Amino acid sequence: MVAKISIGSSLYGALAYNGEKINEARGRILGSNKVVIPPDGHARIAQMVEDFKSFMPKMGRTKKPVLHISLNPHPDDRLTDQDFEILAREYLDKLGFGDQPFVIYKHEDIDRHHIHIVTVNVNEQGKRLNQAFLFRRSKAITNELEQKYNLHKAQREKVSPDTPIRKLDPSGDIKRQVQNTVKLVGMRYKFQTLGEYNAILSLYNIRCEPTDGRINGREYHGLVYFAMNDNGDTVSTPFKASRLGKFASRAAVEGHFERSKESVEIRPTKRIVASVMAQSSGQDDFITRLKDNGIDLVLRYNEDGRIYGATFVDHNTHTVLNGSRLGKEFSANAFERWFNGDGEKPILSASGTPNPDTAQTTGDTSTPPQSNPSTGQSQANSHDYKNDYEQPTLPGLDLFQVGPGFNPEEEAFYRAMQRRKKRRRGPQL
Repeated sequence: MVAKISIGSSLYGALAYNGEKINEARGRILGSNKVVIPPDGHARIAQMVEDFKSFMPKMGRTKKPVLHISLNPHPDDRLTDQDFEILAREYLDKLGFGDQPFVIYKHEDIDRHHIHIVTVNVNEQGKRLNQAFLFRRSKAITNELEQKYNLHKAQREKVSPDTPIRKLDPSGDIKRQVQNTVKLVGMRYKFQTLGEYNAILSLYNIRCEPTDGRINGREYHGLVYFAMNDNGDTVSTPFKASRLGKFASRAAVEGHFERSKESVEIRPTKRIVASVMAQSSGQDDFITRLKDNGIDLVLRYNEDGRIYGATFVDHNTHTVLNGSRLGKEFSANAFERWFNGDGEKPILSASGTPNPDTAQTTGDTSTPPQSNPSTGQSQANSHDYKNDYEQPTLPGLDLFQVGPGFNPEEEAFYRAMQRRKKRRRGPQL
């Protein structure tokens, strides 16, 4: 049984995330403590919030008092609702949260049924409960429960550079698939703009959009990820980057852009694309021949059907390149003329090296429409952002930190540095 613990600040967000699934008949409430559950089984989210607050009227100085826990048995374990509730209550007791207010939810929106628990880590006086070695203790408890109830040992799925990347399956665990795909793409491919990033993600039915704004006077710059079907329709609620992990954050992705600039090599890709283009009779033939040579061509269209973006995903060199990086004959405008215009194939230069006038271009020569933010932005408009991936990016997305992204040692180091900074501060003159 795998336990995932998320620590956050939004009690309403955690309750709403689970409550909406219940009210949409995609799960049910199995039990609670100090929180009233209506007889009809529906989640009264606002009332639940009030029940929690009546138990802990003071939040004290704890900035992240909410624990959101998921317990995931092995798929071969066939558990009843009563079995799930017993496991959840015993797990909380052993973790030291048995007397806290909590709600136990069963999620049935995927084939692998599992449970979620929402509770708080502060007592009635607003003092934080003991969280020392929380994740280590949690692992020991799940091992104990597996042995006690003769459950299969379930291990967290590990992602390595050799793990195959698969197109998203809407019937499966969507969040987990998005999380794994984003991590693997970042581990394996080199890309330099958000447009190139989206090009490789689109092959696996994922889209990424930047979110910029201001909350309570503070600017935030984040990323939000969308899961799609083959028709390009969104199939789930969007995922804030912090719910996937630090690797999905805007700071991490923009850092990847900078590292890719130093290592990307376009000549191998250009040679293959130029050779295939010379042999191709049209769009379908060109795309098919490219696929046979390990390269995908991602074309982006505006509302009028005009091509405004062309990106090559080279699976041989694990490099993603906007067409204009290879030369103007590989740009969106060139393909628009060839595929949708007069049918004239771009004239290739005699040299196999990039055109120096276009090699440093960060995007396609044609400008994307303002209504399509997912296609990326030029380097000229980009700037360095702080790592604000934990800040809310869209209304309703201020949920909680994802457990796997929480490292106790890193958190301890961060707190120590904050204390050190405070000690350095002298009197204000």
